[in-house]
Amino acid sequence: MTRESDNSMEKIVALCKRRGFVYQGSEIYGGLAGTWDYGHFGLALKKNIEDLWWRRFVLSRDDMYGIDSAILMNSKVWEASGHIGGFHDPLVEDKKTHKRYRADHLLEDTGIDTAGMSVEQMGALIAEKKIKSPDGNELTAPQQFNMMFKTSVGSTEGGDMPVYLRPETAQGMFVNFKNTIDSYHPKLPFGIAQVGKSFRNEIAPRDFIFRVRELEIMEFEYFLAEKDWQELFEYWRKEMREWFASLGFAEEDIKEVEIGDGDRAHYSKRTIDFHFRYPHKFDEIGGLAYRTDFDLKNHIEHSGVDLSYLDPTTNKKFVPHVLEPTFGLGRHILAVIAKAYTEDELGGEKRVVLKFPPHLAPVKAAVFPLLKNKAELVEKARGVYSALKKEIPQIMWDDNGNIGKRYRRQDEIGTPFCVTIDFDTLADDTVTIRDRDTGVQKRIAINALPKHIRDFIS
Repeated sequence: MTRESDNSMEKIVALCKRRGFVYQGSEIYGGLAGTWDYGHFGLALKKNIEDLWWRRFVLSRDDMYGIDSAILMNSKVWEASGHIGGFHDPLVEDKKTHKRYRADHLLEDTGIDTAGMSVEQMGALIAEKKIKSPDGNELTAPQQFNMMFKTSVGSTEGGDMPVYLRPETAQGMFVNFKNTIDSYHPKLPFGIAQVGKSFRNEIAPRDFIFRVRELEIMEFEYFLAEKDWQELFEYWRKEMREWFASLGFAEEDIKEVEIGDGDRAHYSKRTIDFHFRYPHKFDEIGGLAYRTDFDLKNHIEHSGVDLSYLDPTTNKKFVPHVLEPTFGLGRHILAVIAKAYTEDELGGEKRVVLKFPPHLAPVKAAVFPLLKNKAELVEKARGVYSALKKEIPQIMWDDNGNIGKRYRRQDEIGTPFCVTIDFDTLADDTVTIRDRDTGVQKRIAINALPKHIRDFIS
């Protein structure tokens, strides 16, 4: 069995649509760039990753508090955070077609590193290198483009109050810092965690679900005393590495990128980005930032509310500093699918298979009768399916096509086991169970099925 090295994005996109993982948003109307809909299996995979993250970083710890903050927030939040004044990307426009592109992306596509470049420097390089649009036309000079989606709150068109769809989830945790303190009385260090949607008006969304306009982020703000930030930075760096390993990623799949002084976000004193080996290139899947006390101090200044922490030991008040581990959920989904995507040969036939780690697979086992036109086999198979699904919910019924087609379909879905009810089952209450990765089949008693599958997927 050999793995094909060219796991192109085109193949992954085609498989995701064919097997109901991801669809183009608003597809019947020609789509909407940068938006995607998760089908049944994509949603199941998404929930598996999200639940695993929540169990690891929230439920299994005593120093983490969950929250689900509102998407719409008072616009003063974004003034305090600096997003209204500084959340920009460099935009250029095709002079003929009026299509818009990111200047840094066009430069990077030609092999130019844009790290630390100003808009003016990008414009000079575009002119010097005579870089054209993808349609071959001249480009305008780059300008800064604010990526926040603006709307309004009010009863009439144009409303009374301008608001923004949140570009990040972090501020929902900062503005609830005092609420968390008052409700739970935590001791430093502690975190506030959230999984939620953010919205960014990307100039040029691309690379499937990697760069989108509607995204989900799993992250937490970890509050601490300033003196402890370096020690805890290394702690969370290690924890993030272990998290990626728990998804089945090898060491060589992940690399750390230290972000330099000119490229870090305005609030960060130190940032490490974690890059995954995607089909298009190594690119960001998560990050770890030391945000200092920037956010809480700014919210104190703009709101007039005291967001300091009273140390119960020293009885002294101070504004905590913050570490922020961030994990892009959509990028995790793409990474898990890309890692699992395999083209190999089994039984003399070529196949496509998603070799998901069993605990992440959206379907743990598929159950089917050998023949769907034999009532006694269908009845027995339905009984096995119903009993198994009560114990392991992520079980699928499949009787569409011949047995070979069902195996190939389940391979593409990434199902670890296929359970076939045949005529021997009627005689001895055993079934054939097939392993996804090896194709090996064996007989097993029906009453042993739940434990066999649970032991494998846990």
